[in-house]
Amino acid sequence: MVNQNLIQNMKKTILMTGLAAILLSACSSNEKTPDPVEQITLSGLLPAQFEATIDGKQTHLFTLTNANGMEVCITNFGGRIVSVMVPDKTGTMRDVVLGFDNIDDYQNVPSDFGATIGRYANRIGDAKFTLDGQEITLLANNGKHCLHGGPQGWQYKVFDAVQKDGQTLVLTLESPDGDMNFPGNVKAEVTFKLTNDNAIDIDYKATTDKKTVVNMTNHSYFNLNGDATKTTMNHLLYVNADSMTPIDNTVITTGEIVPVEGTPFDFRQPHAISEEIEKDNEQIKNGNGIDHNFVLNTAGSMNQMAASLYCPETGIELEVYTNEPGIQVYTGNFLNGTVKGKGGVAYQRRTATCLETQKYPDSPNKPQWPSATLEPGQTYHSKCIFKLKILEQAESK
Repeated sequence: MVNQNLIQNMKKTILMTGLAAILLSACSSNEKTPDPVEQITLSGLLPAQFEATIDGKQTHLFTLTNANGMEVCITNFGGRIVSVMVPDKTGTMRDVVLGFDNIDDYQNVPSDFGATIGRYANRIGDAKFTLDGQEITLLANNGKHCLHGGPQGWQYKVFDAVQKDGQTLVLTLESPDGDMNFPGNVKAEVTFKLTNDNAIDIDYKATTDKKTVVNMTNHSYFNLNGDATKTTMNHLLYVNADSMTPIDNTVITTGEIVPVEGTPFDFRQPHAISEEIEKDNEQIKNGNGIDHNFVLNTAGSMNQMAASLYCPETGIELEVYTNEPGIQVYTGNFLNGTVKGKGGVAYQRRTATCLETQKYPDSPNKPQWPSATLEPGQTYHSKCIFKLKILEQAESK
């Protein structure tokens, strides 16, 4: 006769063993899948190092990836692109922008690395302009001029963030009336979308309740070597511009528009930056290299390339498209090795090139140029696309 008590005990033992196995499996699974905040990105960033509370708002690191395995990391502190991982011509993934690997450095080391710049990108002369007959006095932070919105421009603000999906991040910011002395309560929105053709599509919008000026851009420092110990002087630069806006020795635009032909600023055919940057030229001296706005031929068309940068060593090319009338080319002239970025690399002079789509510098003081004025009821809208691709050799444009 079968012992019913023995059968019941055996069932209990089997049941408990199964539960234990399930719990053990769950624990093991948890160990293999840490909290997303702790996962290291492809670029080697630890998202936990970007967690902080600044001015009562939380900062994070957001990761966008596309179908090709390209990765873009962005922090909502300053709306900054922190890393951009793309393959080179051998298939090796490379990080092609400068930046820091923790929020403390972004907060404490003055920089514009990868930042969303506002309210006004670039310089406003003598830190003042006139709007409807009223003189607006700004805060000077670049000699006697106001640069990139002043000493606490939007690159030092915490944006509200919503990651809509694995390829789209929307950042919003409310800039109060009087922020850095600019008039009007401004609501700004920046959408970053990583497309499946390896483009970073950046869409800017802003509204105001009082007449003001708005000029937004992204200030990524590109090094297509994927090695920040090397300069970008080997990069081939192309700019779709017949003219540029010269600067004085304080790096403010003079109000002129001059042809690039016959000058070190003629990049209508791609060639190495190094071929031009050391030439004996007054404008090169004034900018300590190239730090100039080019007047684009594109007439606001997103279908025409505004500029490109190509690294023969890696085969990586960056194409730039914009609806803006100008693009500032800056060749990292003021990097000097005192700032250490990702991986502890000291960023030396000219180890990056910036391509900043924009209204012309100091437009509020130069009414003959495309206006940066924004009025209530209007919507500021600016677009910039950074498209990355592989070329075995530079193509003619």
